[in-house]
Amino acid sequence: MFIQYSMTLGPVTIGPDLPVTEAAAILSQKNFRHLPVVDENGRLLAMVTDRDLRSACPSSVLSNDDRAQVLKKVKETKVSEIMSKDYVTLHPTSTLDDALLLFKTRSIGALPVVDDRNKVVGIFSLNDMMAAYRRLFGLGEKGSVLVAIEDVGAQAGLGMLVNSLERENVFFTRLVRAPGEGREPDMLYLRVNTMNIRTVHRIIEEAGFTVHIPVVQP
Repeated sequence: MFIQYSMTLGPVTIGPDLPVTEAAAILSQKNFRHLPVVDENGRLLAMVTDRDLRSACPSSVLSNDDRAQVLKKVKETKVSEIMSKDYVTLHPTSTLDDALLLFKTRSIGALPVVDDRNKVVGIFSLNDMMAAYRRLFGLGEKGSVLVAIEDVGAQAGLGMLVNSLERENVFFTRLVRAPGEGREPDMLYLRVNTMNIRTVHRIIEEAGFTVHIPVVQP
């Protein structure tokens, strides 16, 4: 699945000359945590986060006089003085896999999406990622059930399974082969849209597979 189908379009952006206090107000009002900083043509220059802004604000442990002085300085500080140029981006043709890898390696919550001219065209957040995977795997679809099947590596049996489901008009939307990891065995995950789950189990068994039911260890 490509990022352009799941990113948030028309993201809020700011310029480098915006006062830090105004950037903080935007984040607070919009309930964002990340803001792309762009030039007059909308090209990405940097990113500023709520963490950057909190670091620029006066500490609550300062005396009133010291706090007032720091706050005055903050009001005069521009975003360009605190923004981070150590950023990574996505392209509209990037995939969910690309985004997931960046989220994991960079420990960030949102990624700017830029076109070939480095112009910001969207933003992709962890919430966008979760929504995309929900759609991809059919989570929450009405009447859908995810069935776990022990994978014995039989290609012929897999074809028989698909044919049997279609022959008996069992509507399925996903069939995923997942290699085992740790304590989990090799698995097939089948998402079906039916209320007759017993028929699905019968078809699985007739195709030479076993419905997987975990055994809870005492």
